[in-house]
Amino acid sequence: MNQGRIWTVVKPTVGLPLLLGSVTVIAILVHFALLSNTTWFPKYWNGKTAAIESSVSIG
Repeated sequence: MNQGRIWTVVKPTVGLPLLLGSVTVIAILVHFALLSNTTWFPKYWNGKTAAIESSVSIG
């Protein structure tokens, strides 16, 4: 393990929950940003696809 000595400074019982918690918070923030700034992501989560939703007018 390349960064194995970090656990001599930070206990794993403190460091691992902080690491996993920060990854979770970042993932939630990214999903919230996608939900609030796009129109396709909420439709995707509701099970709709862009091919079904978009109507193509020919001629």
